[in-house]
Amino acid sequence: MEHLDVLVVGAGLSGIAAGHHLQTDTPWVRYAVFESREAIGGTWDLFRYPGIRSDSDMHTLGYPFRPWTGERSIADGGDILRYLRDTAVQEGIDRRIRFGHRVVAADWRADEAVWHVRAERGDTAETVQLTCSFLFSCCGYYRYDRGHVPEFAGMEDFAGRVVHPQFWPDELDVVDRRVVVIGSGATAITLVPALADRGAHVTMLQRSPTYVASVPTRNPVAAAVRRALPSRAAAVVLRWLNAVTTQSTYWLSRRRPEVVKRALRRGLERQLPAGYDIDTHFTPRYDPWDQRLCAVADGDLFRAIREGRVDVVTDTVDRFTETGILLGSGRALEADLVVPATGLELLFAGGINLSIDGEPIDVGSKLAYKGMMLEGVPNFAVAVGYTNASWTLKADLTCGYVCRLLTTMRRRGRRVCTPVDRDGDGGRAPLLGLSSGYIQRAADRFPAQGSRFPWRVHQSYLRDYVAMRLRGVDDRAMVFSEPASMPASSRAAGAA
Repeated sequence: MEHLDVLVVGAGLSGIAAGHHLQTDTPWVRYAVFESREAIGGTWDLFRYPGIRSDSDMHTLGYPFRPWTGERSIADGGDILRYLRDTAVQEGIDRRIRFGHRVVAADWRADEAVWHVRAERGDTAETVQLTCSFLFSCCGYYRYDRGHVPEFAGMEDFAGRVVHPQFWPDELDVVDRRVVVIGSGATAITLVPALADRGAHVTMLQRSPTYVASVPTRNPVAAAVRRALPSRAAAVVLRWLNAVTTQSTYWLSRRRPEVVKRALRRGLERQLPAGYDIDTHFTPRYDPWDQRLCAVADGDLFRAIREGRVDVVTDTVDRFTETGILLGSGRALEADLVVPATGLELLFAGGINLSIDGEPIDVGSKLAYKGMMLEGVPNFAVAVGYTNASWTLKADLTCGYVCRLLTTMRRRGRRVCTPVDRDGDGGRAPLLGLSSGYIQRAADRFPAQGSRFPWRVHQSYLRDYVAMRLRGVDDRAMVFSEPASMPASSRAAGAA
């Protein structure tokens, strides 16, 4: 049976970062990347709906080892995908990827100190079995085979077409079509103006509004920094400048929400037509950053509203009809196409069935160690990005930290590292820390965070940088040991 030192699951943003760190920080490691699909890019290859882009700036979404050099700080999905593919090729990571390999189960054998992994090949339906010393899930937390669609009454009566953004068909023509986009999150905010630009008349139907703000796609500060500094120094400055700015905005939102609300309101008043009903359509009932704040690139949504190409309706869906949607208020929306941008489904570690010596691991009962490992689960890590900042900031820290653990085990002659809650952290809070519906629906299937470090997740790049980059890997929670089959005296000597 084939054995790998590290098995990386997923060839997207995090998986490519993992490949880079493994090759650079631990060149003695034999690793492979298993990717269930037939392409590099993960989320950025799967999602192809019009207007898809990141609402994180590319100076922090890009990798520190290959800084973003594009002119636009807020990039389209296609540009991000090309960046990821080029990075994988440039680093030689593409040669380590096994496409069409979906990891379905992994069982940790304590006496061997290895994971027994079972994968399925998409092309032949063949089962692939192998072992690895360390299992690293880099497949994010979105479920790829389906998105979330509420059970709307009467959908079968609708004579038009219903298309979920996660599975957007290439041939779909929306010119002169009446399109209703249901939702108010990041997908809807980007999709609605893009459809209007393609010639559709679009109605954004939302049950409740979301906080939104206009963000320039070309950052004049970034241009000035690049002119003043050498390219490598400019990349470092821009990364930290954007990370600190984002963190400061989040901090202010949590501590002085009324200040942020007023600032967002003033921005809306400048962008929307005079007399527009901001209270109804753009004033949420929650505080900023209780849910993720959505970026409107170059104010494109507001421009489409001003030009009459987009309507915003705040109401509930009573039922679908043959010609559209009947609202809770009794109003009818006529539609040729309905797009339920109603959220995603979350899936921990790609849905891998995890177990220890044949006993299933109840992920929901575990605490998360530094937001990246599971309490009591040896030699296993997940790359989970920030909810209030760029995904890559945390993913890159996690990849570097995994390599530090591998190096420490090699140096000490130990094969097992396990986070253990020795002090009995009694706190339990949702790992991702937002009130968004898609997060709340899956909270019980994800590990929890505790009340204090290293079990508490701060959602802070500054704190995590200190804890995961500047400090050592030794703390009371991390135990380095040898397999359970070794004599007790040897195991005790190896514990730390």
